[in-house]
Amino acid sequence: MPTSHSVDKNPEFARCLESNQIAALAPFHWLSLACKDIVRAPILSLVYGLVFSIIPAFIMWLVFQSGTHLVILPASVAFALIGPAFAAGLYDVAWELEKGHKPTLIHSLKSMFRNPAGEWGFAILLMVIMIVWMRLAALIHALYPNVPNPNFEQLSAFLALGSIVGGVLMMAVFAISAFTPQIMMERRVDIMTAVVSSIHAVGTNVPAMIVWGLTIVTLVLIGFLTGAAGFIIIMPLLSYASWHGYIAIIKTKKPRGYE
Repeated sequence: MPTSHSVDKNPEFARCLESNQIAALAPFHWLSLACKDIVRAPILSLVYGLVFSIIPAFIMWLVFQSGTHLVILPASVAFALIGPAFAAGLYDVAWELEKGHKPTLIHSLKSMFRNPAGEWGFAILLMVIMIVWMRLAALIHALYPNVPNPNFEQLSAFLALGSIVGGVLMMAVFAISAFTPQIMMERRVDIMTAVVSSIHAVGTNVPAMIVWGLTIVTLVLIGFLTGAAGFIIIMPLLSYASWHGYIAIIKTKKPRGYE
């Protein structure tokens, strides 16, 4: 049975956990392992998938109600920001499977409170970033042409600035949140240690992280194109794969493997 490291007893604040270097195409292996997790825990995966599908469904309803596509970009970024904070339950399911245990809903819900100080701090950090993004989106909206049916040339400044700001923000959030929730949940370290370690892990594996980031964007796009129904499978798949990415990249004192 693989050895788990649920508590990190090193009291040093804001230290950086060591990272492994992995192959650029490793994320596809994580996805294959995630598919096996879904098969092994179909009911829990479905429950969490249904819950996760409500968020993008609300975004699509908001677009329909507002009658404008302008809310899509800020809403999608907001979805990308809050998603990692709500995936802890699915990380616990993958972790229980790794240990050879039978995952349960109660155990996965309790996992959200394994490191309350760190998890609340991370949630607040994401909330602050989301608020900043919403304010920036409002400012960028001022560049939207005040003419009916604007053409591409008239929209170019608005689209360019929105894409650049949104892209930079999403890359920053990706580096911050790629492994932070997993580290805090399993090791119960402080939030700065988790964040610094996540950024270091992403920087150490840029090719693999580019592949992983593009994979996430592609699957999220597929989720929206299916009217949010695809997120029932996509969100558990991405969460389980993220856990396997964490196992592969963040070093432990004893080797652990989960195939």
